[in-house]
Amino acid sequence: MPEIKLETSWKLCLGTEFSADYMQRLSQFLRAEKAAGKKIYPPGSEIFNAFALTPFDKVKVVVLGQDPYHGPGQAHGLSFSVRHGVPKPPSLQNIFKELHADLGIAPPPHGNLEDWAQAGVLLLNSCLTVRDGQAAAHSGKGWEQFSDAVIDQLNQHRQHLVFMLWGRKAQEKGAKIDRQRHLVLASAHPSPLAAHNGFFGSAPFSKANDYLVRHGLAPVDWEITSTAATELAKLSAK
Repeated sequence: MPEIKLETSWKLCLGTEFSADYMQRLSQFLRAEKAAGKKIYPPGSEIFNAFALTPFDKVKVVVLGQDPYHGPGQAHGLSFSVRHGVPKPPSLQNIFKELHADLGIAPPPHGNLEDWAQAGVLLLNSCLTVRDGQAAAHSGKGWEQFSDAVIDQLNQHRQHLVFMLWGRKAQEKGAKIDRQRHLVLASAHPSPLAAHNGFFGSAPFSKANDYLVRHGLAPVDWEITSTAATELAKLSAK
């Protein structure tokens, strides 16, 4: 397993997962993939990016994806997000369309969702890695059990979270979420094949903020203001 980049609060609640048998098997699988010359996305240092950017106690909203984008340079550890300079995939374009229809926020010129992550939106994929050009190539290898553990920790030890479950697979994965403690917003997936079947018009962003405010919590600022230049400046300052 590459160096684990987890914020301290996540290490406290997920630390035992990394010594579990399934995680050891997953680590062996990933090492074998690399030894066989397979290209894996995202890069090892970014596999746990969602946790590094959104501490456990800062999570307000969970957006559950399936597996990372499998094209070169796209995935960087956040569900639905792409790096600066990479064209926005169709599902993300539809997410931005719904954001504009819901809150009047104009789509940003890029598809990097780090602003959301830093605002308390956990952008979690069910599988955290994928093989180049092969969607779901790493499914059934252990990542699903790990992401289940993430959801279980949030479900049990936090209150008044919003879970956005887009599509059947996400809804099945979130079936055990306690609807008395949290808000679950389920709709069709934002992909072009499904968005018109209930994603468009679902207003998830305003519903999430309304729920948070009703429970005395600050709403999420869904506007993305960062640019490639601002991100470069942050890196240079480190």
